[in-house]
Amino acid sequence: MEFFCFHRDRPGSLPLREKLLEEHWSYMDRYDEGMIARGPLFAGDGDDAPLVGSVHILGLPGPADARAFAFDEPLYRAGGYRDVLLRRWRNLLGRTMGEFPGGRSGGNRYLVLGLGEGEPADTAVPPGPDDLVAYGPLLSDDGTAWLGTAALLRASGPDAARAVLTADRYASIEVYSWEFGGRR
Repeated sequence: MEFFCFHRDRPGSLPLREKLLEEHWSYMDRYDEGMIARGPLFAGDGDDAPLVGSVHILGLPGPADARAFAFDEPLYRAGGYRDVLLRRWRNLLGRTMGEFPGGRSGGNRYLVLGLGEGEPADTAVPPGPDDLVAYGPLLSDDGTAWLGTAALLRASGPDAARAVLTADRYASIEVYSWEFGGRR
């Protein structure tokens, strides 16, 4: 099963994040084999954009394992996150970020998170899959109910990234700048 996990930072938690960095990496190393995509998220473009959290999309045996992944993470246990969004996810591209044809650098990268209601939307891969790093629906724990769509992609800017989703089909759409994650 595949899961989408967004750990949203608590304001002022950067010193705690820096203090627990190696502990975080050691924890994430245990999940490296199942990682589809991951990385830090920022509120805006540019080198001075504030960090707002991190995203992890990964394969795990089941919902209990996903909850353990999300809530045993060292920064979560230390109180560094404001909240956690954890959902089943379906990898419509069938690849990992390491297989993205655009590579790790070049261009602006974004997470587009559409929180849905009602009939499912954007359930097929949109045109231009070469700019998509990861794409798929957010689902209920049992995988039967559509709760939204998440995309990691390369785009010219936040408005172009947002356009990957059908705006009037979501209760809200959030866009964050994203960088490829993983140990350097």
